Amino acid sequence: ATTFIGSMGNIPLATVLHGAGVSFAGVMAFIYSDLMVPPLVSVNAKYYGWRIALYIAGVMYASVVVTGVLMHLGFGVLGIVPGSTRAIAETSRFAIDYTFWLNLAFLVVAALLVRLHGARGSEMGHHHGSDGVGIKRMATYTAMALVVGGIALSFLIGPATG
Repeated sequence: ATTFIGSMGNIPLATVLHGAGVSFAGVMAFIYSDLMVPPLVSVNAKYYGWRIALYIAGVMYASVVVTGVLMHLGFGVLGIVPGSTRAIAETSRFAIDYTFWLNLAFLVVAALLVRLHGARGSEMGHHHGSDGVGIKRMATYTAMALVVGGIALSFLIGPATG
């Protein structure tokens, strides 16, 4: 079977990100990261098992970061890093506005959905076996903890001044 994975919308989105002040290295990493998406990790897990699939994802993540930085440095040495219309400092700010409250509300919704899924799975008597549900749940809780930790950290550090 032949598979084609492509996101033709990523290049225009990367252009928008760069125009909004995201660094060239960040934009390059964003474009490259499309090669390692959660469904692809899941497919790798079905073929190789979760341990190897997460190893592949970790190596891919490290290569995305290193490649983005190396491309940025290489373009910098040649003096051809594309300029952005906005400085990063203009876009890097923390404020308690509608996006903060929406993020908080959807964090609660996500937690409730995870909880309901767990309760429904146990009621239905589903046996998930080795399909990676424990790893997925751990990844979900880790992501939720990172969001909550980021919110707490932003309160400790205070708003960025520009």
